[in-house]
Amino acid sequence: FVFQSEVFFDTASAELGPEGREQLDVLATTLILLMAEIPSDLDWVLRIDGHTDSRPIRGSRDYPSNWELSTARAVAVVKYLAGRGIPPDRLAAAGFAEFRPLDTGDTEEAYRKNRRIEIKLDQR
Repeated sequence: FVFQSEVFFDTASAELGPEGREQLDVLATTLILLMAEIPSDLDWVLRIDGHTDSRPIRGSRDYPSNWELSTARAVAVVKYLAGRGIPPDRLAAAGFAEFRPLDTGDTEEAYRKNRRIEIKLDQR
């Protein structure tokens, strides 16, 4: 699953907004239903990856770089999903900052594509 950061967060923020919580509620419900179908011997993890665009953060004491912002956003999603019933031992957060862009351009559209949260079901 790939979500644009604007769905979850305001600019330069890692606090989940109402629309983001609503989207994650739907995802958590779906995942809880899916968990019942996953074989018990399959060691799986839901990895939450935070990504930013390449523009540096300015004026933020909380997030001095895109590393901190992307990681804080991933952690916020992990905590929210854990609070909605996804087992914490099945969750992982990673922050990639601007270093894994989907679009290498320097347009507003490219920046928007790169600001995202990716949620991946993976085996450990």
